[in-house]
Amino acid sequence: MSQGSSDVISSTGIAPADEPASTAELSRGGVPLLSVQDLSIGVRLPGGRTVSIVEGVSFDVDPGQRMGIVGESGSGKSLTLRAVAGLLPKPVEVLSGRVEYGGTDLLTMPAKRRRALMGPEIAMIFQEPMSALNPVMRVGDQIAEGPRRHLGLSAKEAGELAVSMMARTGIPDPVRRARAYPHELSGGLRQRIMIAMAVSCGPRLLLCDEPTTALDVTVQLQVLRLLERLCADTGTSLVFVTHDLAVVNQTCSELAVMYAGNIVESGRVKEVFRQPRHPYTRGLLESAPDFDRPDRELVPIPGFPPNVADRPSGCPFAPRCGYVRDHCRQSMPPLAEVAPGRQAACFESSRLTEVLA
Repeated sequence: MSQGSSDVISSTGIAPADEPASTAELSRGGVPLLSVQDLSIGVRLPGGRTVSIVEGVSFDVDPGQRMGIVGESGSGKSLTLRAVAGLLPKPVEVLSGRVEYGGTDLLTMPAKRRRALMGPEIAMIFQEPMSALNPVMRVGDQIAEGPRRHLGLSAKEAGELAVSMMARTGIPDPVRRARAYPHELSGGLRQRIMIAMAVSCGPRLLLCDEPTTALDVTVQLQVLRLLERLCADTGTSLVFVTHDLAVVNQTCSELAVMYAGNIVESGRVKEVFRQPRHPYTRGLLESAPDFDRPDRELVPIPGFPPNVADRPSGCPFAPRCGYVRDHCRQSMPPLAEVAPGRQAACFESSRLTEVLA
């Protein structure tokens, strides 16, 4: 492999050849790598009305940090991630807020420069690789495409890098498999191809949209360990969206819990899981199986999430909450500090001090 290819593999962030958009140029000292501020996402309807799907979401991700975002289907977690990547499906759009990468707002950045960041600085791994991979293109060529475009590698160098990344992600016989088409590989191998594509340009921020949902538990664990190792080796930051609490517990250090388009609790994973301070978080934990305690009774959360087009007044979780009081139905509780490094959007948070056994 050429010296240029070796440099690419060891890098944690290389600017595109034609766009000087490195993190060093974007960042100002002391700022988070990613900062989402008061982000609202929704749809504009005829007549000027808007329907908000995500409302006022804020969080920071520091260099090297691994953050999980959890919640039921429809909570807005995947849309939040896609807003960061600039991949919102039409007609959904960002209604307000900022998404800063290295201190620079991605939402106001020229489209060409933002596209140049995707690959060498920010990369995304999707839930279903079969729908994300090109079915008529060999997987090795798909991995090599990013380094050729963003890093200026020759076809030979990019091909060598693709094989190297396949080996690094645990794909056996990578030279032969590089010539395969997606349908010729198993689901686990296709997901590893997606990971190899995502990290081939040495991104500093990796966005994962439920990348292990379609995998069996054995392959899921292998993929999670692979992501952990890659992030540890390169210092890459990780934002991991999932509905699986066990996955977050294994992979992430920080956690944001979303419900009905809002962050309702945040903090360190171990602390949130040990002592949740929002009834919804407690409900998620009590309704999830615990393989260390197979005899523990599962307690489902009653009811259903609200329709975003017709949100109830007050706390959106109030109709399903066992701690609800009258004032919960009258006004929306703010996301406020309830302990050092912990935030919860609940008027009755002080009542949820029992540690989960």
